[in-house]
Amino acid sequence: MTRPSDSLPDSYFEAKYTADIDPWRFRTSDYERQKYRATIAALTKSVYRRGLEVGCSIGVLSALLAPRCDYLLALDGSQTAVTEARRQTIPNLSFEVACLPDQFPQATFDLILLSEVLYYFSVADLARVAQLCLDAIEPGGDIVLCHWLGETDYPLTGVAASELFAAAASSRLPVRAILHDEIYRLERLSWPSDDAK
Repeated sequence: MTRPSDSLPDSYFEAKYTADIDPWRFRTSDYERQKYRATIAALTKSVYRRGLEVGCSIGVLSALLAPRCDYLLALDGSQTAVTEARRQTIPNLSFEVACLPDQFPQATFDLILLSEVLYYFSVADLARVAQLCLDAIEPGGDIVLCHWLGETDYPLTGVAASELFAAAASSRLPVRAILHDEIYRLERLSWPSDDAK
């Protein structure tokens, strides 16, 4: 199988959501429900000051994540997905259309979540996203990654995306906890405890 070498364009996702507002069955899949529970359980703080969710889709996980954040910014490249996500009215949750890496928010966060999104990037764009996340994460903050481990026709596999991001982050966030590694990989990258103060 030949993988695309470039990041998948926003038009790929817009076409998916235009054809089916829940193309990956985020609202009904047992796999998604279990993964969402595990993702929320991976959080180390009862409440984060400011969270960023990259690739929020129609906002199913966003709604579960919002109670754990004083403020949550959720991004997706598809206008159709974001419009659907905005049908939820959660006061501390904002949905925005953004194409990464070029439109990464100019803010800092103590939680950054990238769930099933990094394998859509090229190697070069993933490296840029990783650096932007490192620049944006506050001391003591967590970056949580989750990726399906099955075969894909995306630029990267789940394992490759996970390993590339973790390697890029290792100098700043060397504490890596792989919390689930069957069917999907769920991991948390954190500051050393001495540096988190």
